[in-house]
Amino acid sequence: MSRFSQPHELPKSQERTLLFVLGAVQFTHILDFMIMMPLGAQLMQAFAITPAKFSQLVASYGIAAAMSGLAGGFLLDRFDRKRALLVLYAGFGLATLACALAPTYHLLLLARLAAGACGGLSSSLVTAMLGDFIPPERRGRAMAFVAASFPVASILGVPLGLVLAGSFGWHAAFFFLAACAVANLVIASIALPHLRTALQNHEPWQQMKEIMSHGVHLRAFALGTMVGLSGGILVPFLAPSFVANLGLNEQTELPIVYIVGGLATAISTPIIGWLSDHMDRLRLLIYVSAGAAVITIMIMRLGPSSVALASLMMALFMVSMSGRYAPAMTMITNAVEARYRGGFMSINSALQLAANAAASMLAGWFVTRDAHGHFLGLPLLSYLATAFLALMVFFALRLRDAAPHVAWHAKKDIAPPPPPPEIAAV
Repeated sequence: MSRFSQPHELPKSQERTLLFVLGAVQFTHILDFMIMMPLGAQLMQAFAITPAKFSQLVASYGIAAAMSGLAGGFLLDRFDRKRALLVLYAGFGLATLACALAPTYHLLLLARLAAGACGGLSSSLVTAMLGDFIPPERRGRAMAFVAASFPVASILGVPLGLVLAGSFGWHAAFFFLAACAVANLVIASIALPHLRTALQNHEPWQQMKEIMSHGVHLRAFALGTMVGLSGGILVPFLAPSFVANLGLNEQTELPIVYIVGGLATAISTPIIGWLSDHMDRLRLLIYVSAGAAVITIMIMRLGPSSVALASLMMALFMVSMSGRYAPAMTMITNAVEARYRGGFMSINSALQLAANAAASMLAGWFVTRDAHGHFLGLPLLSYLATAFLALMVFFALRLRDAAPHVAWHAKKDIAPPPPPPEIAAV
């Protein structure tokens, strides 16, 4: 088998349907994580918990996703992609419903663990299916399309979650998310194409050994881990700090900030996806990461601000941080052979989510509140995020050096040569 086997291309209309369905699945997975941030102030009040406890609640999702992702590295390639995705996504919907019904902090924590276990595996299958069906010359745009679920979650989900929580309590946001999961499950069962991806005579331990011992894979895993760390350390306290430090009204002004940021990202995401298919992906990642570092340092130092300034900074933050996804994930996906893709993407997703969870807990160690309720320690988080962004670029360079084809744009993607044999021993 060729080291980089060709994808199973679909007719254009079916490819668009595939992208919409996978984007909808990814939307609910991202929203399930993001919805904790704007609800942070209400949850801390409802359960009388400290910022550190709240960061643990956020981190629990990533911890469970990471643990299940490692298990998925052994098992996912034994099953057809569609069947595995439907089963796991059904579990995700049930766990989200359990979050809505949780009466105590500890039961909510258990429900978040279950949601993370199923949601993390579902997300890795989404990325694996993109690699299965989308050819390399269009893969950057496909990754960007699915990444657009992030701004859509900001435009629609987060403000709606705040409105629902303000009117009916924080439980209502999770009821809404569970309803979305049910609708997506029905559509996915009908619309997703069938592809027999289950490996015959699958040997889980041997496959895991091959995945984890390959030099190119290890570089890709390091890159994915830094993607998780650089964003995860900021996200838990971003929305709460906009309320406590910037003085925004949680019910009326914070939704506006998220809507503006989401709209800006919805515009920038397809542009960055197009660029990812038409220029060197490593160079694009460097440009976007440099902008993200500057904005991160600025946004974590904001004091009392107007809605206009807060919206502008949120837009710049979301555009730059989400802009890393298309070039970074396309490089990572291009680094793996199709027969390893399910297990590889599951492990990569596990590492990213574990990094995100670790970063969330790390943030909780540095952030405290003063007597007036303001969050302290945020500038230090921006310096840590900048360091992680620098490491992300460093590992992307290492990956490109080991496998130059991962960063090639559309014209070169058409027929990439295999990497030299000695790469496997790197």
